[in-house]
Amino acid sequence: MSRGLNKVMIIGHLGRDPEMRYTPSGRPVTTFTVAVSRSWNSADGERHSETEWFNVVAWGNLAEICKQYLVKGQQVYIEGRLQTRRWDDKEGVKHTSVEIVANEMMMLGDRRDAASNHAQESEAAPLEEPAANEDEFPF
Repeated sequence: MSRGLNKVMIIGHLGRDPEMRYTPSGRPVTTFTVAVSRSWNSADGERHSETEWFNVVAWGNLAEICKQYLVKGQQVYIEGRLQTRRWDDKEGVKHTSVEIVANEMMMLGDRRDAASNHAQESEAAPLEEPAANEDEFPF
């Protein structure tokens, strides 16, 4: 029997503080975004960079840990699987969202640096993540 593989690993910076909710059965779920930037030189020597934003979902104990310890701007390692969710909104418009369902999280860098960055970003204009549609997370 053949097996499939769905595994993703990213290292990036949190785009916002994690948000935790509870399912009707009381199970904790935490969502947050992670920005992963890359840069390269084109053939003509010009420097380019781009940032990819990932929606991350953590469940159970990991959800509680993420909510307790992670803050906007902090560098983090996330490991998990990709999941695509599809739903129709109130007007019948179809939506699709790809997210990382985390099963491991590792805080990188110094936590004091993240807290300090968080305080500084509150005063300065930070790199903003794309505007989220209210229907993007229907739970």
